[in-house]
Amino acid sequence: MNISPQEYSLSPRSSRKGLVLVYTGNGKGKTTAALGLAFRALGWNWSVFMVQFLKGKWNTGERILATHFPFPFEIHSFGEGFTWETRDFERERAGVLEAWTLAEQVIRNGDHDLVILDEINYVLSRNYLEWNTVGNVLHNRPTWMHVLLTGQDAPKAVIEYADLVTEMRSIKHPFDTGIKGQHGIEF
Repeated sequence: MNISPQEYSLSPRSSRKGLVLVYTGNGKGKTTAALGLAFRALGWNWSVFMVQFLKGKWNTGERILATHFPFPFEIHSFGEGFTWETRDFERERAGVLEAWTLAEQVIRNGDHDLVILDEINYVLSRNYLEWNTVGNVLHNRPTWMHVLLTGQDAPKAVIEYADLVTEMRSIKHPFDTGIKGQHGIEF
């Protein structure tokens, strides 16, 4: 079946009910699932914007691929990457605030159909940002905009506010046996 998204009868933004989605838990796959959702949204000709909190500016497979996409998909990464124990709290918090400033602007501008806030649950659970600040922006977003929050330890307030919550649970991971993160699997 070779039908482009433009050939489908798509509902306009005005008839869409925007959702707040949460992918959380200690298992691998939250960002990977978010990228799957982005891929699906792009298939429907939606515009997708991803802000990665604490992920660092080093190359990941998704960032490399996004630079080659002819689709409206942007990824902006902040922080030091793969450092779940900070070496410098104030520097890390400054990176979080820079990421949040961009995320807030993108949500308020309303230019994108799906906004992904990657690792924001971790940020909220460690008090780098206050839920009231984030929740206020989500509450006042365009009514048709979907927003996905990923990361471990989603606070109770985030879970209660969300329309959909999925928990990734680790059963077995190669890191537990000393195998380091690998290209194409973890990043």
